[in-house]
Amino acid sequence: MQKPVSKPACPNFSSGPCAKRPGWSVEALKGTPVGRSHRASLGVKKLAEVIERSKAILGMPKDYRLAIVPGSDTGAFEMAMWSLLGARGVDVMGWEVFGKMWIIDVMKQLKLSDVRTFEAPFGSIPDLSQVDTDSDVVFTWNGTTSGVRVPNGDWIKDDRKGLTICDATSAVFAMDLPWNKLDVVTWSWQKVLGGEAAHGMLALSPRAVERLQSYTPPWPMPKVFRLTKGGKLVEEPFEGKTINTPSMLAVEDCLDALKWAEGIGGLKGLMARTNGNLKAVEQWVEKTDWAEFLPERADIRSNTSICFKVVDPWFNAKDEETQRKLIKSVETLLDKEGVAFEVANHRDAPPSFRIWGGATVETSDIKSCLEWIDWAYSDIKSLEQAKAA
Repeated sequence: MQKPVSKPACPNFSSGPCAKRPGWSVEALKGTPVGRSHRASLGVKKLAEVIERSKAILGMPKDYRLAIVPGSDTGAFEMAMWSLLGARGVDVMGWEVFGKMWIIDVMKQLKLSDVRTFEAPFGSIPDLSQVDTDSDVVFTWNGTTSGVRVPNGDWIKDDRKGLTICDATSAVFAMDLPWNKLDVVTWSWQKVLGGEAAHGMLALSPRAVERLQSYTPPWPMPKVFRLTKGGKLVEEPFEGKTINTPSMLAVEDCLDALKWAEGIGGLKGLMARTNGNLKAVEQWVEKTDWAEFLPERADIRSNTSICFKVVDPWFNAKDEETQRKLIKSVETLLDKEGVAFEVANHRDAPPSFRIWGGATVETSDIKSCLEWIDWAYSDIKSLEQAKAA
């Protein structure tokens, strides 16, 4: 196969931290109040601005509360589970790495007894019709390491008795979430916004707030997880007065990304760019004889963490360790050429490729990247076949 000539303008295809928004430079951070306390009026103002701009872009209901919390999406989701679970039975879903981690947390760390687990292999999703939303429900909206997303929220009852606790870090700002179906939603800045690490967002419905104020978990609560005091919601994190010390550089970067999102049409603009990226991959997969999507069905196919597997009989005749080495060889070759970084899937996923298709990635770069992956796979295969001859 002939080596491609043109290269992606931006070679960053990592699924987190993700590519910066088009045109980004360090100049975007020039307004950062460095050397200042995050609790000074200017710092609080900027943190509160992140909250308000996020709520507006996402169309979050006015009575939902949104906080900036420590520990990225993981910290936000752990905070939600440790603060809210235990009041009633729990249904937990896991069909990729992070969802399966939440199952372990519920079963082995919180040690809850009234738990049902719903698991599925990579590429599949559990039968959502079997989930009981009168129990609390813990799930990811988008499986970052499998490329499998929840198709919709129809399986969640409007009159549910339980709380729906949703890890949506690879979905928020890229998918139209049904907020009325979701009681707790968490995400981080370093996914669809292309922001920097360490900070998480925690959204709470009025029902989730009521649970916080009426239920006290039986386990000790770490300081960074405490959302109530004296049976009342602690208001500070929802006003920009964070529990821990945030990076104001990261805050400034997030504000830059949010303003960019507003400038391209808000959520609709972000979704259009992301869906365009998925469409480009779909067209490539359709004409490529060695690749297929990891998700089994189109309706559960992610438009952000786009995962595809190798269906070449030559590749699949090899053991898993060899397959991983071949995927890594393709990634290393692309890295050496300076055309695409971090395109191998998560180490705990099946041997496969993963391209981030969020809104900060240009469709033209996706198309170019795929041409290079096609060439690199062909090149590595030829080299391996020559060695074996």
